[in-house]
Amino acid sequence: MAKQSMVARERKRERLYAKYAEKRKELKKAGDYAALDKLPKNASPVRLHNRCSITGRPKGYMRIFGISRIQFREMASKGLIPGVHKASW
Repeated sequence: MAKQSMVARERKRERLYAKYAEKRKELKKAGDYAALDKLPKNASPVRLHNRCSITGRPKGYMRIFGISRIQFREMASKGLIPGVHKASW
C-alpha cells in the first residue's frame, strides 16, 4: 500500500489539472506562453503519474485495467476480471 500522503498529492494534482485544462488549451492555442508560465506547476498534464486505483502503487501500472501488475495477477487468478484467465498449455 502506498503512502496516503502520496496518493492524496496525486489526487490534488488531478483536480488542479482538470480545473485549468480548458484555460491551458486556450492559452496554448493563442501562443501566450508567458500566461501559461504563470499557471500552477501542477496544472500541467506531464506532472500526473498513473497509480493503481486499489493500492496506489506507482510502478507496474497496467493502463488498460487501471491497476498494478500485482493486483491484476491476484484478481485474474480469482476470476474477478472478465475475459482474462491464466494461460496453460
